[in-house]
Parts: sequence; C-alpha cells; structure tokens
Amino acid sequence: MPFEPWQCPDGSKLALRTASRRLEALVKQQTQAKNHLHAFLRNRFSPAFVIEDIELTLAQLGHRIEAMQTHILSLIEQNDELQTIFNRLITVKGIGSKSAVALMGELLVLPKDMTAKQWVAMAGPDPRQHQSGTSVDKPARISKVGNKYLRKALYMPALSAARTEEHVRGYYQHLIEDRHLKKIQAVCAVMRKLLHAIHGMLSNQTDFDAARFYSAPAE
Repeated sequence: MPFEPWQCPDGSKLALRTASRRLEALVKQQTQAKNHLHAFLRNRFSPAFVIEDIELTLAQLGHRIEAMQTHILSLIEQNDELQTIFNRLITVKGIGSKSAVALMGELLVLPKDMTAKQWVAMAGPDPRQHQSGTSVDKPARISKVGNKYLRKALYMPALSAARTEEHVRGYYQHLIEDRHLKKIQAVCAVMRKLLHAIHGMLSNQTDFDAARFYSAPAE
C-alpha cells in the first residue's frame, strides 16, 4: 500500500471542534454552578449575597451558552458539507442538535481512512469494574480511556435512542434479556453500534436506517 501523508483537516472542521469543546466546557460550568446553588440553598447559613452571586453566574452562563450555540450553528450553515452532515446525523432518533455538533466536532477531524472499529477503539466506550482495596466491588462505570469528548457525545444519544427508537430499543432489550448484560454494558454496546452506524452514514452519504441497526430474529 503506497504511503499517504497525513493531511490537516480543513479550517472549518477544526474550528467546529474548538467551538464544540468550548460549549462543552461552558455547560460543565453551568452544571457545577447549579449544584453549588442547590447546596447553598439547603444551607440556612448561606448569605443572600452568595446566593445572588451564583444566580448571576448562572444567568451569565446561560447567555454565553446560547450565544455559543448560535455561533456554532451559523458556522455549520455557512459550509454545505457541514450542513449536510448535520442534517444527516439528526435523522437518528436520539441525536439532537447539541449531540450532532459534539459528534461532528470530534469525528470530522479524524483521518478519512479510519475504520468504524478504529473509531470505537478511539472512543473507548467500555464498562470497567472498579475495586478499592478489599472492599466490595463498586458498580461498573464507563471507562475513562479514549476520547472523553466523543464518549460523552455518544452517551446521551445512546440512552435516548434505547428508549425512543424501536430498533435500538429492541437491540438494547436483546442485550439485557437474552445476553444477560448489565445495563451499563448494554448502553456501551449501543454506543459502539451507534458509532458504527454513524461511520456508515458518513462514508456512504446516507441517512440513518433503523432497520439495519437491529432487527429481532423471527420466532
């Protein structure tokens, strides 16, 4: 196989990744501020000015998040390729505009010759059992190995699709009921399969085909 030098992704895709990660950071700050507000409201000794300061922070973050989302959607609308991919991704029930932006930001900067298996390996959506000394095993959770941004971008769409999309829900139930997987294992399996589906959609320039995702075997 002839050597093909690495080619830098075009600027719009790199800009999208930067913007989507910044949006993720702002949303994380918003979540932390909400948790702080909840904790301080439960503490009767919290000064009113502290509560007001957190509420001001939340209001500012809300405006900044809204502005960032507007800028990102404008960036996508100005690029025909990005707009086409965005429209294609949101054909997946469970992938909304926020998730589509996050997925695009991480996936579109990858080398075009990467396989679906390589995507999955990079994302690392696998459950890991955690132990602490001689204590009882803790509940499994998703591994922190791999691209955390991509993994997080897949998690909520997988959960949503497993609840609302007939074929994805069928696959999830098959894993739980027939293969006796734990819920976190089944969610990770849905994440991996969803990533395979997205790879096929982008490679073949097709919309999501739920029937190809999973069909229950005939009884």
